[in-house]
Amino acid sequence: MTLDSYLLYLGVLVAFFATPPDTSQLLIMSNSMRHGLRRSLATVAGDLSANSLQMTAAAFGLTALIATSADALWIVKWLGVAYLAWIGLSLLISKAAPPDTGAAPKARLRVLFRQGFLTSSANPYAVVFFGALFPQFIDPASPVLPQLALLGATYLIVDGATLVLWGWAAQRTLGRVRAIQGVWLNRISGLLMIAAAALLGSRDLAQEAGR
Repeated sequence: MTLDSYLLYLGVLVAFFATPPDTSQLLIMSNSMRHGLRRSLATVAGDLSANSLQMTAAAFGLTALIATSADALWIVKWLGVAYLAWIGLSLLISKAAPPDTGAAPKARLRVLFRQGFLTSSANPYAVVFFGALFPQFIDPASPVLPQLALLGATYLIVDGATLVLWGWAAQRTLGRVRAIQGVWLNRISGLLMIAAAALLGSRDLAQEAGR
């Protein structure tokens, strides 16, 4: 891979992430508002872990198999939608935190990790995305594995930085609006979760409508 190809790849990633928040970004915003950015790094780790597995699947040539498994994709996608909607509704109906702190109870790190992992895994088309993206920047005359490792690591770094940035922005916004706490914080976080579920589901519906 030449330096020009790598810089072009970086440009593509920057353009890809320079968009309104997607499902995973809405999740990190919600968790950062409720639990703080530091604890929500577990959500980022879960998201990136799922991405790593998806990249591995793409590297082993499973893209075509996944793309043709329509029923499996449908089940995975809508389980993810239901999972995010359930979290959001739970937050909407939950009671406010104790009035002396106004803070949400701290979730366990493994719970935050699981949320990030399952949310990212609920988009099985990511494997197809990686399978279509990486070959555009691979030089077949050079060893492929090191190139895949470089492309994958770069994606994870850019993705992780983007998630942390969204989480930081959400936490900072909350810090400036001190009145948002207790039940209202839960409601805002719940609405972000439901928005993530709606975004995930709407993509699937759009793809079905286009067939």
